Amino acid sequence: MTTSTTHWFLLASLLVSCAGLHADPSGYSFENAQEFLNTYCLSCHQGDSPAGGFQTQRLSTRESLRLDAGNWSKLVLRLQNGEMPPKGFPAPEMDQRERFTAWAEVAVRSEVCAAGVTTGRYPIRRLNRDEYSATLRDLFDMHLDLGRMLPADGAGGEGFDNAAETLFLSPLHSEKYIETATFAINFAAKEFKSRDKIFVARPGPGVSPDQAAREILKAFLPRAFRRPVDRKELEPYVKLFRKARKQGEDFESSILFSLRSALVSPMFLFHVTTPHESSGPQPLDSYALASRLSYFLWGSMPDELLFDIAVAGKLHDPEVMKQVIGVMLRNDRSLVFAERFVGQWLRTRELDTDKQPDAELFPVYAQDEELRSDIRLQPVLFFRELLVQDLSLLNLLDSKHTIGTRTLAKHFGVDLPVRQNAAKQPQWVELPEGSGRGGVLGMPAILAVSSYPYRTSPVLRGAWILDSILGTPPPPPPPDVPALEKAHEGEAPKSMREILSQHRADAACAGCHSRIDPLGFALENYDVIGRWRDEDGGKPVDNSGELVDGTSFHGPDELKTALLERKDQFIRNLTSKMLGYALGRGLTLEDSCTVDAIVARLRESDYRARTLIEEIALSMPFRFQAGSETRE
Repeated sequence: MTTSTTHWFLLASLLVSCAGLHADPSGYSFENAQEFLNTYCLSCHQGDSPAGGFQTQRLSTRESLRLDAGNWSKLVLRLQNGEMPPKGFPAPEMDQRERFTAWAEVAVRSEVCAAGVTTGRYPIRRLNRDEYSATLRDLFDMHLDLGRMLPADGAGGEGFDNAAETLFLSPLHSEKYIETATFAINFAAKEFKSRDKIFVARPGPGVSPDQAAREILKAFLPRAFRRPVDRKELEPYVKLFRKARKQGEDFESSILFSLRSALVSPMFLFHVTTPHESSGPQPLDSYALASRLSYFLWGSMPDELLFDIAVAGKLHDPEVMKQVIGVMLRNDRSLVFAERFVGQWLRTRELDTDKQPDAELFPVYAQDEELRSDIRLQPVLFFRELLVQDLSLLNLLDSKHTIGTRTLAKHFGVDLPVRQNAAKQPQWVELPEGSGRGGVLGMPAILAVSSYPYRTSPVLRGAWILDSILGTPPPPPPPDVPALEKAHEGEAPKSMREILSQHRADAACAGCHSRIDPLGFALENYDVIGRWRDEDGGKPVDNSGELVDGTSFHGPDELKTALLERKDQFIRNLTSKMLGYALGRGLTLEDSCTVDAIVARLRESDYRARTLIEEIALSMPFRFQAGSETRE
C-alpha cells in the first residue's frame, strides 16, 4: 500500500470515528428514527403486499444501516423530494422531516465508510461534445468548434454534461461522428499547422509509401488514443491505407482515409482504461491517469509535457502530481475547466437560453454586448482566480475582492479600482466597504439566473441557494399550486413579499416556503440583472429573513454571515460537485467517504482552493481502478 493510500485510509477511519461522536448533535437517535418510520411509513409499507414492494421492517435494525444502505438512501431521497408520504396521508412537519433525513444521511455514511475509502466504479463513457471538440483542436492545432455539429449532451451524475450516465452512443451520434471526422480531416489537410502535425513523414528516396504511412500512424495514433499503441493495433490502419492506395487514391488521400477511421474508433471517442484481472483495486496506468487529469482540468487531451511525465511513470508521486496541477491551473486551458464547472454548478450557462432577462424590461442588458459578456464571465474568472492564487474557497460566499471592469463598475454603481489602461479587461480588484458585491451572491449572473426573465423571485433565489450553495434542494412544488394573484386595475402595487404571502398563508405550502423564501428575501435589494434598488412596488425593500433554526438576518451581508456559519455544509456540497465532475459520473454512498476525507483536509488547510483540486486528484476513486468483480 502506497503512502498516499495509507494516508487516505487513516483519514477515513478518523472521520468515521468522529462521525460516530458527532453524528447526532440534536440528540436524534435510532429509536427516534424508528418512531418516525412507524408513524409515517408503516401503514403502507408492511405485510405481504407493501406499497412499492418495500417493507419498513427491513430498516428496523441497526445492521440495516450497513446491509440495506441503498434503501435507507432511497427513503431519504423520497422524503427530501416530498414524494413521501403521499398526498392524503399524515405527513411530518418540515423540521421533523429534516431531522430524520439529516440523521439518516450521517448514520448510513458512517456505516458505509467504516471499511475505509474505496475506489468506486468508473464506467466507460464517451467524450462529450465539448471534450470532443477540444481534443480535435489540440490534436490538429485547429481552432474550430466542431462540437456544434454533434447533438447536445444532457446533464447527469452530479448535474454535469460529462457524466457517464448520459454519454451513451446513439445511432445519431454514430452518424454525426462520421460526418464530423470527415469535415475535421478535410479541414486539417488544408491548414499548414495541421498538416505539419499529420505529415511527419513522406515517401522519398529510400522511404516507401508503406514506411511513410507507418511513421505517420505511429506518431498520430498514440496521441489520438492518449496512450501507447502496439504493432497489433497499428496494423488495421496500415491496411486501410493500403486499401485506399489499391483503389487508386494518392498517398495523402490514403493516409487521411486511415486517420479518419481512427477518429471514429472507440479508442478515440471514449475514455478507456486498460482492464486488469485483479480482484482488488489497482492504480491506473500512467497514461490513463494523465488523461483523467487532463480532461478534469483542461477538458481535453494531455499535452506533450503531461505525456512525457506519464512516460517517465512519475505521475503517481503525490508531490509530482501537485506540481503538475499547479502548472495546469496556471495554463490558459484551465479557463475552460472553470467555465464548464461554474456554468453548470451555478447554472449561469442558462443565461444563454431560457434565463435571459426580458429585452423590453431590461434593455441595458439586451443592448450592451460588453456588459453581457462581463456578467457571464465574472463568476468564471473569479473562481479561476481562487485556484490560480490558491485562495480560500470561502471567498465564494463572501470576499473583499471581485472580478471588475469599467462596465461592471458602472452597472454596480460602485467605484472599482480598475487600471485605466486596461479598464475594459477583467481584473482582480478590491471592493470598497459596504459594496454588497463580495462573493457570488452579489454577482449579476447569479441574480439573473435565479430570477424570472421579467421579475425577481425570492422563491427561485432561495431554492438556488439551498441547491447550489448548501446542497439541500427543496422538494419540487406540488402540481396544484395556485398561481400568484395579479394586481387588479386600480389596486396599489404590492411588494414581492406581499405577493408571496398568499403561499405562506397556505398550510400545505408554508412548510417549504418558510425554509426557502427568507433566503431569497435577503437578496431583494438586487433586481433581475443585479442592480441595487431600495424600493420594490413603490415601497422600501424588506430584506429581512429568519431561518427555521431561528437565525435572523437583514440583507445580503448578514445572509452571507449566516451561510459562513454553515461553511462546512457549503464546502461539502462543493466537494461533492467537483468530485462528480472530475470522475465523470454520479457519486455513490461509498464516494461519500472520499468527500468526508477531502472536507477534513480542506478544513486543515483553511479551505484553500488548490487543496480541493489536489485532494480529488490524489483520491482513490480518481487514481485507482476497481477490481474485476465490481468493474462496469
